[in-house]
Amino acid sequence: MEYIILIISAILVNNIVFAQTLGICPFLGVSSKISSSVGMGAAVVFVITLATLVTFLLNQYLLVPFNLGFLQTIVYILVIAALVQMVEIILKKVSPSLYSALGIFLPLITTNCAVLGVALLVIQKEFNLLQSVVYGFATAIGFGLALVIMAGIREQLELQSVPKGMKGSPITLVTAGILALAFMGFANLV
Repeated sequence: MEYIILIISAILVNNIVFAQTLGICPFLGVSSKISSSVGMGAAVVFVITLATLVTFLLNQYLLVPFNLGFLQTIVYILVIAALVQMVEIILKKVSPSLYSALGIFLPLITTNCAVLGVALLVIQKEFNLLQSVVYGFATAIGFGLALVIMAGIREQLELQSVPKGMKGSPITLVTAGILALAFMGFANLV
């Protein structure tokens, strides 16, 4: 039951985009089409889950035992960049079609602050390994959900008559604010 609450909380209640305002840049930049949002969401799920696992293990077995906690942020950034590069290389060799589908999104993940944010939140919340991986996975699913919902709304807005002064970024920001308010409705769920 504890893990179900953790999953629901990470996806809906404490959504990384709407409640914690992490990952806003890719959220606004990639959410113009559903197809690109799904690709970015899938890549983020893989990278956040893997980065959470690796950074947790590095923190527990290298940084804490040797009193190197002051290097945490630098080490995490290097690990995330290395993981994204490793994923790119492996996908290029193993599945060229998947690599070409996700190719543009993988480098963008390196600069996604949600990936670093989740790695730091896991340590801050003092989760164990399984809780960390579950939280990382669920948070990434929440990011992908927010991305796809926003893309669907933005595609519908393209078909509507929007006032000239609200076209583009203004309507996108208003829509993101309304979505954040909608996600606040889940606050009493868990």
